[in-house]
Amino acid sequence: MKIGYFGPAGTFTEEAASHLEGELVPYDTIPEVFEAVHTGEVDLGVAPIENSIEGSVGVTLDLLAHQYLLKIKQEIILPINHNLLINKDAELEDVEVVYSHYQPLSQCRMFLEKMGVRTQATRSTAAAAEMIGDNRRAAAIGTRRAAELYGLKIAAEDIQDHANNMTRFVVVDQEDHVPTGKDKTSVVLCLSKDKPGGLYEILGEFASEGINLTKIESRPSKEKLGSYIFFVDMEGHHRDIKIMNVINRIQSKVGYIKILGSYPQEGDD
Repeated sequence: MKIGYFGPAGTFTEEAASHLEGELVPYDTIPEVFEAVHTGEVDLGVAPIENSIEGSVGVTLDLLAHQYLLKIKQEIILPINHNLLINKDAELEDVEVVYSHYQPLSQCRMFLEKMGVRTQATRSTAAAAEMIGDNRRAAAIGTRRAAELYGLKIAAEDIQDHANNMTRFVVVDQEDHVPTGKDKTSVVLCLSKDKPGGLYEILGEFASEGINLTKIESRPSKEKLGSYIFFVDMEGHHRDIKIMNVINRIQSKVGYIKILGSYPQEGDD
């Protein structure tokens, strides 16, 4: 079993992928992970989809909605604890610039403002750690594993602005998961036409069947300004009679609806 993930080694996505059994294969971008699963280069792919502080990862949603027929087979939820990594010969007061992926930089904004340093976005947290090298004036926000891999020391722990910082990762495959009895289904849909109460009418169909919606999010449709698609997560499996009934009923009320996958539900939501 080969598992592609948004790498390189030392990222939180690698930590999420390590929950699965198989050979881990890093890729530089999330689209490369999806393409590898699509072509069969790897069996599964792991990518971040949502953070409790910064919200959804747009590229992952767009790939699922627009570019690939891959399905979400599993979700993995990780607590995210950010660390400030510096050269072993450096001290915290030496730091003038901090490198990391844009998400950790945003999640640690108050800490960085208090430090009074410049920030620079990189393609991943591990890439930021690798960039430091012998530069005593540079630091990175990253994982403990990244510190070990790149010979750095941890100058400050748990520097995220909010204690309850969680990231949800999805495992993508050619097929989704069989029903387990405690499942979640993700769909994307667009309205056939923009009218007052149009979305309310669609959501009312789920309410009439007693289906609990755990997330509703809009994103630009990429067709024209002011045109949106909606990502909806719900409790249950798409093979459940209640969900099948609703999807059948709303087919004529939406421009399209795409099932992104049904998978075992993690956590309490």
